Amino acid sequence: MRAALRFASSADIDVVTYVPADPADDGVRVRLIVGPQGGAGEESFDVLVCTPLRLGRVVREQGPQLGRIIAPTWDELAERVTGIGYREFEDHRH
Repeated sequence: MRAALRFASSADIDVVTYVPADPADDGVRVRLIVGPQGGAGEESFDVLVCTPLRLGRVVREQGPQLGRIIAPTWDELAERVTGIGYREFEDHRH
């Protein structure tokens, strides 16, 4: 199962027109609306999108970050992504 990005937005910046003050060292929080590739449904994930310099600082402070996630099912993929970002309904109990 692969994920497909359906939409990206940010409460902090306009994702289309944003220009960082320091292009070498910047990071912004972005909400990604993601669903199964070729399938119905979607969920939101909040992530930090950043430059290599900022990522280096994050890795030093928080440990390695994942760059690609593939899983057998949508539920397993969404669960793995939760490890690197906040998943919509993460605290929701069925």
